[in-house]
Amino acid sequence: MSDGVLIQQASSARPPSPRSIFITGLGIGQICSWGSLYYSFPLIAEAMRHDLGWSKTELYGAATLGLALAGFAAYPVGVAVDRGHGRIVMAAGSVLAGVLLLAWSQVSSVVVFYICAAGIGALQAATLYEPAFAVVARRAGAGHARSGITALTLWGGFASTVFIPLVQLLLDHYGWRDTLMVLGAINLVLCAGLYAGVINRRLDHPAEASEASQDASRTTGSVVRWAMRQPVFWALAIAFTAYSATFSAFTFHLYPLLTERGLENAAVVAAMAIIGPAQVAGRVAIWVLAPRASVRIIGCAIVLVFPVALLMLAELPPSFTLIAIVAALYGSANGIMTIVRGLSVPEMLSRQAYGSVNGALSAPSSVSRAIAPLGMAALWSATGSYDAVLLTLIAGTLLLSLSFWSAAILSRRAAQLV
Repeated sequence: MSDGVLIQQASSARPPSPRSIFITGLGIGQICSWGSLYYSFPLIAEAMRHDLGWSKTELYGAATLGLALAGFAAYPVGVAVDRGHGRIVMAAGSVLAGVLLLAWSQVSSVVVFYICAAGIGALQAATLYEPAFAVVARRAGAGHARSGITALTLWGGFASTVFIPLVQLLLDHYGWRDTLMVLGAINLVLCAGLYAGVINRRLDHPAEASEASQDASRTTGSVVRWAMRQPVFWALAIAFTAYSATFSAFTFHLYPLLTERGLENAAVVAAMAIIGPAQVAGRVAIWVLAPRASVRIIGCAIVLVFPVALLMLAELPPSFTLIAIVAALYGSANGIMTIVRGLSVPEMLSRQAYGSVNGALSAPSSVSRAIAPLGMAALWSATGSYDAVLLTLIAGTLLLSLSFWSAAILSRRAAQLV
């Protein structure tokens, strides 16, 4: 091996700094991807409902279908990133999402809308955190990806803060069709350009790159099959599926739940506005106060916050102060849980084939995130109040806690046997 190759491998083996162009570019891209493809939907759907007269069921059914499709796409996307195709996956995903946003801006029929919105939902599997985490793991090496993944979640935490007011401003001045055209252009130019510019397989960690250069299908398949035989995998799968379902249902139903309990609209909106900054605050706290703490320990502590917050919401008399505390607790816990979710595979299961194993782990979570809001709506319709919904959400957070603690114990025992 030549000296030049040795120097290049030594350089590429050094984990990227959280302030590097690589992480910064991915981070800005994540703000724009999350903001344009995920957080914009409720605002645009409401504008379409008023303009076209379509029902909420028709509009949100497309979002549910898209998130379900994202679950099925998670594994093949992870495999593609593991094989060194992260640039193509994320840049092409952004281009396709941009095209579909432009097509969506011209719709006048429900069928075409479903094709566009469902396609955009499916493309979230190629453009949001999971593929970005896998790209960081390839660049840094799965064992050294912690700082990069944490920094990326800090960037992504600003997506709702930036895009919700931006989308509302565009809707107020230009309407939903022109707003979609702006969002389409952001994906076509900014997101695709950033992902194509900063993701470079030649700079990947030597161990990750050499694995991709072997018989990738055999190597990846064997690692995933091994992972799925481990009890830790299934404990984590149950935990993250419960987490995704609970948080998705909580996010979609918090507003009507609080108004049903007698809070004024302004108080509800003000309390909900706390969740986004609380997510960022939680991530910053972990980065500053516990940069080297085990994901097992962080996760075991943070999963207990979810049932505590919901029990407070269920048992204590409703007031703005209480709701603000619940929103802050839930938001900060969710922010930290995103980091735990990104690091659990390399630190608790396997450092090989990160994208593929993480994709397999993410598939049921994505499906549960899609189905949960509709399921809770059906439960509300059957019971006539949000009491049963809240009890179900509490049960989901208890399942999350029990499953993650089980995964932590099992992974610790496995590590001691190695």
